[in-house]
Amino acid sequence: MAKKIITRRDFLKATAVTPLAGAIGCYRTGAAAVAPKPVPGSGSGVAGLQSVSRGSRVVLVRDENAVTADGKFNAEVIQKMLDDAVAALFGEKSPAAAWKKIVKPEDTVGIKTNAWRQLPTGKEVEEAIKRRVLEAGVPAEKVAVADRGVLNNPIFQNATVLINARPARVHYWAGLGSCIKNYIQFVPKPSEYHNDACADLATIWNLPAVKDKTKLNIQVMLTPLFHNIGPSGFNEKYLWPYKGMIVGQDVVAVDTTAYRVIQAKRKQFFNEDQALETSAHHVALADTRHKLGTSDPGKIELIKLGWTGEILV
Repeated sequence: MAKKIITRRDFLKATAVTPLAGAIGCYRTGAAAVAPKPVPGSGSGVAGLQSVSRGSRVVLVRDENAVTADGKFNAEVIQKMLDDAVAALFGEKSPAAAWKKIVKPEDTVGIKTNAWRQLPTGKEVEEAIKRRVLEAGVPAEKVAVADRGVLNNPIFQNATVLINARPARVHYWAGLGSCIKNYIQFVPKPSEYHNDACADLATIWNLPAVKDKTKLNIQVMLTPLFHNIGPSGFNEKYLWPYKGMIVGQDVVAVDTTAYRVIQAKRKQFFNEDQALETSAHHVALADTRHKLGTSDPGKIELIKLGWTGEILV
């Protein structure tokens, strides 16, 4: 079946789920429909930690030296970016104090990464997270970094804490490769969540393997992919050295902020509000339908740290 692309104008005439939904735009028709839509649930994208963070606080941290001219990640700079962001998120003077609010020595910690060959999370980011987890007192044998195979990984099976880190990119099935979507590997059949542009991805966050365990979400915006066509399409032309990371406990607020940046870049690049090939409405629905977090930018406390060139938000 040919895909029908509904324009942003068409969508806005029809409806708006939240203030974010107006920005998200249309949905893609003709997506695979191999299983019934998951039953909506409710949950919290902040792992029950409202007492240690102030609502939907999100930190956008950037550094002009995070990515080299040839596209390589600067591990030392990335470590400092993460440290600064986590300290700001928890209102602490030192990263060490902040990490003690994320993990305890008795925890078992799964660091959920993303291994897509064209644009992975990056070992520099993974190692920066793991280093601070270990320094907080968690034994090395109780820490794992993984993407595919988490359902069969003993550390993830017994995890008391999850840390969620993935690169930002437009996505054929879900519109946005979101932190919400990064947990799709926690289900046996990910294709069951492809219906209606992955509208109900947030239900995954209510499953026992992940529910109330995620203490930190990191949307890696070092070189986000802001445009793509097709399920396997990739063009380096659309990789953008944004040199940033978006960090927060509210996964919906993190993804909302990332989406705003991606859309702003697309408008700048194409000189118009160009709808994504597939809607990213799963982000807004994670709020309005599933109560996972906050998708209204007006209710998100956004802290900006570091380099401000072409920040776009």
